[in-house]
Amino acid sequence: MPVLALVGNKGGAGKTTLCVNLASALSVHAPTVVLDADPQRSALQWRASTDRAGAVAVLDANHRLEAQIRDARLHYEYLVIDCPPSVHALQTTQVLAVCDIALIPVQPSPLDIWATVYIEAKVDEARRTNPGLRAMLVINQLEPRTKLSQLTRQALAELGLPVAATAIRRRVAYRSSVLDGRSVMDLGSRGSAAAAEIGKLIQEVLGA
Repeated sequence: MPVLALVGNKGGAGKTTLCVNLASALSVHAPTVVLDADPQRSALQWRASTDRAGAVAVLDANHRLEAQIRDARLHYEYLVIDCPPSVHALQTTQVLAVCDIALIPVQPSPLDIWATVYIEAKVDEARRTNPGLRAMLVINQLEPRTKLSQLTRQALAELGLPVAATAIRRRVAYRSSVLDGRSVMDLGSRGSAAAAEIGKLIQEVLGA
């Protein structure tokens, strides 16, 4: 069972939005759950805003986080964890010690890129006890026509972590769907472009 962690070192990178959309897409194919380890509990709020049948389940992380992860491995095919927006948080350290893949959303902004440097060091530290840990930067909220967005991939290439070929664009569909507890997969044609991005990212990350 693959355990995916959404990791960040700065708020506002779109970590939770990407988390719930990845989990929603994965849940179409196999039992999937989100573990909300972010103190802001945004993923839990997203799930509480809908009573839609079939919506992906979200669990509240507690002080027995590593035990929760072990238990989820027994009951679900995919576990997607929303970590705090800090690599120094205890929850982030615990998750990186046991997860399979860490995805790091990065917005096209100098502050986001600079914050990513600390994540690279934390991943290296986690690999001392979790040598199989894979980590990948994901360009999020991309606006292709802006110069800053065009330069972001070049800037990230200078870091030691690989950058996903699939970038997630800045789309209204992501924001509007999250507001009422849905994912872009639930929007039909209005969310088709966003859903295709999510599917491509999953294929790139999991090879599925």
